[in-house]
Amino acid sequence: MKKYSKLIIAAIVALIFIGTFVFLWQKSQPKPVVYDEFTPTTADIAKTTIITGKIEPRNEVNVKPQISGIITELLKEAGDYVTAGEVIAKVKVIPDMSQLSSAEMRVRLAVINLKQAQTDFQREESLYNQKLVSADEYDKAKLALNQAKQEKLAADDALAVVRDGVSKSNAKASSTLVRSTISGVILDIPVKVGNSVILSNTFNDGTTIASVANMNDLIFRGNIDETEVGQLVSGMPMKITIGALQDLTFDASLEYVSPKAVESNGANQFEIKAAVRVLKGSKIRSGYSATAEIELARATKALSVPESAIEFSGDSTFVYVIKENGKEKTYERKQVVTGLSDGVNIEIKSGITLKDKVRGPKVVTDEIDNE
Repeated sequence: MKKYSKLIIAAIVALIFIGTFVFLWQKSQPKPVVYDEFTPTTADIAKTTIITGKIEPRNEVNVKPQISGIITELLKEAGDYVTAGEVIAKVKVIPDMSQLSSAEMRVRLAVINLKQAQTDFQREESLYNQKLVSADEYDKAKLALNQAKQEKLAADDALAVVRDGVSKSNAKASSTLVRSTISGVILDIPVKVGNSVILSNTFNDGTTIASVANMNDLIFRGNIDETEVGQLVSGMPMKITIGALQDLTFDASLEYVSPKAVESNGANQFEIKAAVRVLKGSKIRSGYSATAEIELARATKALSVPESAIEFSGDSTFVYVIKENGKEKTYERKQVVTGLSDGVNIEIKSGITLKDKVRGPKVVTDEIDNE
């Protein structure tokens, strides 16, 4: 009995050894190389590029005061729509002391001149009534009196403008009222009630009371690489996508390509602008990040194969055409002339036909990956 047990154990060990040897031998044998196979097709191939940028109003106007002073009232807030001439804020004047002194001096001189003119006119009028002076002399005295009166009114108005920012004669066009210069949406009001503001002059840009823009006239502004800018033409259609609005898409038309490059991250880029056609009811805000897809070139009904089937060698391109002889397959290397590529498929201008079948990349199986 013991003898049979030993024989059985020996047989099992032998079987395990032989099985292991056969398995390792099979694993060591070279496996046949399998390739993807592609048949050329006729398709439209488009080369596109994606440009990042943002949405902006074409014209954004900074509304500034006509006088220096303090903000006493803000009648609008960011997001409100205003029409041209509508009042946005009110300013209390802080008069310039030198201008105030000059205006007061002008008023005093006007009073003196007016009194003198009145005295002269009364004298001339008395003499004229006695027929001691000519009508010409009388008219000159009357004219001088009228001029003195007008100068007094002008001096009073000038003093009121310097002191209060408004006069009786220009009450409706008061410089203390800051009005919008265009119709549009108020994007920002960077000042608060009580803030000091100054008017624009030669030495200062002035304080911005509000930024106003027409949000119905928007542009896309972005940068394109120098390798692609040469393919752009004014009027080219674009697709603008705003990710913040659930990937909302708008049509656009290229309007402007900068003639000068700007260096960005070591690469030369050119600024572009495109007119955005906004849909009615779309709530687009200034400064939204957006991407623009623009078609640089297109090949219609082109013979094409997957770009992975192309072998690049220097300036030449090749494919491997499949030749079947019974069960065996051979591969003939053929030079082809390629054209446009969209990154997946590539145009074949010459070298193969629709009847050919070409070899693709090597098929990688899980078994090979495990090895």
